[in-house]
Amino acid sequence: MSELILNEIAKKFNLSHFLVKSWIENKSLLEEKEAHIFFENNSKMIKATPFVKWVWGKRQLIKQLENLFPKDFNNYHEPFLWWGAVFFNLHKKQSFLSDINSELINTYQIVKKHPKDLISLLETFEYSKDFYTEIRAWDRWENWLNDYSEIQRAARFIYLNRTCFNWLYRVNSRWEFNVPMWKYANPDFVQKENILNVSKLLNETKATIKLQSFEKVLDKAKTGDFVYFDPPYDTLTNTANFTSYNESWFGRNMQEKLRDVFVELDKRWCKVMLSNHNTEFIREIYKDFSDKFVIVKARRNANSKSSWRGEVDEIVVMNY
Repeated sequence: MSELILNEIAKKFNLSHFLVKSWIENKSLLEEKEAHIFFENNSKMIKATPFVKWVWGKRQLIKQLENLFPKDFNNYHEPFLWWGAVFFNLHKKQSFLSDINSELINTYQIVKKHPKDLISLLETFEYSKDFYTEIRAWDRWENWLNDYSEIQRAARFIYLNRTCFNWLYRVNSRWEFNVPMWKYANPDFVQKENILNVSKLLNETKATIKLQSFEKVLDKAKTGDFVYFDPPYDTLTNTANFTSYNESWFGRNMQEKLRDVFVELDKRWCKVMLSNHNTEFIREIYKDFSDKFVIVKARRNANSKSSWRGEVDEIVVMNY
């Protein structure tokens, strides 16, 4: 199919050229007419958005990152999933999504397999301080994971995410969620249509969703695959700040371990992209790929100190 036709379809359905080309290849659409019918019937699925929010999510950067994605690749891997911003903008035939946050992964799995049951439960939730406090307290009980179903836990995760302060995910030393509720006008924690479309998208892209650490990407990634790393970022200062709650489990030793995985994927001829803060440490450990560094601007609004808010430089490291 010609580039002219691809551009016409992209314009008609308000989609990126990349997404149109990806779906046409995935569905082996050879004729213009059948392509138009496919996008007419599936545009809502294709435009599905992340069902969780994240104060430092990639949505603000997607336009900058889109220009850096490889033009062609096979399968897609996102080992630090969180809200899946890049996944929602790539839509490959086979996607491998993973994270070490068990509640996040459980929620993605439920959205994929049981969206209607999840929506039905969310529709019974109320937006009130008493209900928020009650549902947040579930993880204060011993063996709470066994006391609630996977669907209940998924509904709790989405509800807390959409109604807590600044959409933060923060736990204390006992791994208890401790973000306070926030006053929003009309928080949409049910997201009926979007959850149904996300479920369809996860199934259409044959998404494999696993609870596992980032190095496990080496078990599946093959030549020609695209891997995007969006890890907990290196700290901008040596003093404690909001991001310091990540340091206990993703300090600089883990950044170096991630670098080693990046290098191994490069040896396999995978296409690899990584985002991080533009710090001297990150530039040093990825110096072998310095000719592929790109600096992008991101806004940071969540810090308690105003001097640390505003625009910061992020570095994008690539091997292609």
